[in-house]
Amino acid sequence: MSRMVIIGGGPAGYEAALVAAQLGSEVTLVEETGAGGACVLSDCVPSKTFIASSTVRTSMRRATTLGVTAEAITVDAEAVHRRVKDLATQQSEDIWAKLVKAGVRYVPGRARLTSTNSHFSHRVNVTPQDGEPYDIDAEVVLLATGATPRVLRDAKPDGRRILTWRQVYDLETLPEKLIVIGSGVTGAEFASAYLAMGVDVTLVSSREHVLPHEDVDAAMAIENVFSERGMTIIPNARAMRVLATDDGVEVQLADGQTLTGSHALMTVGSVPNTAGLGLTEAGVETGPGGFISTDRVSRTTVPGIYAAGDVTGVHMLASVAAMQGRIAMWHALGEEVKPLKLQTVAANVFTDPELATVGATQADVDSGKVPARAVTLPLEGNARAKMSGHTDGFVKLFCRPASGLVVGGVVVAPKASELILPISLAIQHHLTVAELAQTITIYPSFSGSLAEAARQLMQHEFE
Repeated sequence: MSRMVIIGGGPAGYEAALVAAQLGSEVTLVEETGAGGACVLSDCVPSKTFIASSTVRTSMRRATTLGVTAEAITVDAEAVHRRVKDLATQQSEDIWAKLVKAGVRYVPGRARLTSTNSHFSHRVNVTPQDGEPYDIDAEVVLLATGATPRVLRDAKPDGRRILTWRQVYDLETLPEKLIVIGSGVTGAEFASAYLAMGVDVTLVSSREHVLPHEDVDAAMAIENVFSERGMTIIPNARAMRVLATDDGVEVQLADGQTLTGSHALMTVGSVPNTAGLGLTEAGVETGPGGFISTDRVSRTTVPGIYAAGDVTGVHMLASVAAMQGRIAMWHALGEEVKPLKLQTVAANVFTDPELATVGATQADVDSGKVPARAVTLPLEGNARAKMSGHTDGFVKLFCRPASGLVVGGVVVAPKASELILPISLAIQHHLTVAELAQTITIYPSFSGSLAEAARQLMQHEFE
């Protein structure tokens, strides 16, 4: 029986533990914060629960445009935050129960590599929350310790006025005037949610537009919605210093401008949790940003030591972390496994509307990296979108010029995270736009726009 030690209990760690246990290994999982790790307790699950609460208010406001009278809607911050924390705790407890049922030895505490005796033995020192430290010799070790919000030297969070996204749920009331610093995915998501809750939001972007790493048309669509709903967006701006005052915050920008607000939310990236892991002692190499270097089957530079999730910096998505963890265990235990293929990974930005992408991008096509044809259909032409008042957004589909193979797509729409799946399936299974076009869709439906885009691309094949 193989002995496995997994350090970190987030999606990468707990999914890996379940796979290894299912395949008959003796598995010890060490996690400091609780089953599910930061993803479940303070990051992904809480933020998406918070966002879901905000969309309720948006839906009620939209009802007035559909002929339905909606009374004034207020947000009980304490109730929202309590729901966020309760759901996170429930999810953590469910994961813990699943691990224990599978036979995983779950240890609350910390662990570190101390030495590598051979290719087949790695010593891990475990420091439990209750009890004395002890060593475990394991054939395989998985490092899945995640990442932590990046802290700037002159903008240190205090949990009161200057906040990371993990601290917002401790506020007793909603911010009166929130300054969000950073316009990447996390910044855009929280800015969108607070805006929907009626908060005065200013978004400081270091680039020309919000969501600089997303499809430019999609990013512009989201930015236009933000502006139309009253958000102040400051482009090409860099926050040099954030100061907490008696009743708010001051944000000093590089151009000399000073912004004032009640709170500042720092969303300037993440750093890997590698401190104290014993990487140097074990000979595990790190790459740019301090992230652990891995190959496509999650191996580090040391045989028998794997890494998965945010600590690798591959793609900071829970779905990718979970698959990295599973792949690591399948590979370590000699199971048939396919290397991680990022081209088929779908990603979603949980703004309102949502933004989902998969496969080839507009930048790939424009640069000539991926030869492709494209069709973009605005949602304003979709019957279901008109009925529900959701006309901000579009569907974009990419296919190979000759064969018509679907190679990528972008969706900006309500529940884009669900609508992207047909495009992901098409890419994964090498479907053509003709095959997608000939699939019957429900009428009226948002997904009808996907089939219509495919039909238009199919027509071009015969032109």
